[in-house]
Amino acid sequence: MSSAARQPDRIETAPAFTAADVTALTERLAGQDTAAMLADLLLGELRGRVALVSSFGTESAVLLDLVASIDKSVPLIFINTQKMFGETLAYGDALVEQFGFTDLRVFRPDTHQLAARDAKGMRWGYDPDGCCDLRKVEPLARALAPFDAWISGRKGFQAGRAGLPRFELDAGRLKINPLADWDKARIDAQFAARELPRHPLEAQGYASIGCQPCTSQVQPGEDPRAGRWRHWDKTECGIHNQPVF
Repeated sequence: MSSAARQPDRIETAPAFTAADVTALTERLAGQDTAAMLADLLLGELRGRVALVSSFGTESAVLLDLVASIDKSVPLIFINTQKMFGETLAYGDALVEQFGFTDLRVFRPDTHQLAARDAKGMRWGYDPDGCCDLRKVEPLARALAPFDAWISGRKGFQAGRAGLPRFELDAGRLKINPLADWDKARIDAQFAARELPRHPLEAQGYASIGCQPCTSQVQPGEDPRAGRWRHWDKTECGIHNQPVF
């Protein structure tokens, strides 16, 4: 065959989802129960296209239980920043075992980038944004590359997250926040009703748990996320405030 007749290879660059798709989903599933909404998507149009991302934090068991009750084969992504509490790692292992997830995918920071940008492992102390980018944002980008959509455990009652929608557009990928409209009382009621295990550090005053160096105990009356990046002008690690387009 001549070179003139050969068709060039094509690389698909169109986003998996658009703003119009997000609007349509929001309208179609408005008012639907959380479990029913998840079942509709996980067993329908998003089957094989979506992953669940979990930090194995203090409230993670609720969402893990909801998803596992529908489809235990949904890929479960955990970003091990290599700065995690040992208790978090053990708790995560226990949750995966209890709920029966069959496809756990653990991602870590790139070793070459760590050597170049955080050789002493102390970047969190002088550049927490850069540390989060290196240890969370970049690994999650790699983890999500095969997927058109992902499920987040964010809640609207958490500091800085008021008005959180169920569906968002994140760089052409659909982001789903099933617990967006759940309040703390509902979360606690679900823990009790389903007899879900609590994170072992919660009883010690850790209301929101991330990496060990940047997580502190929360005092009575403080916002649950007050213990994250204390004394820094920072409330998010970076994976939830990426450009939306």
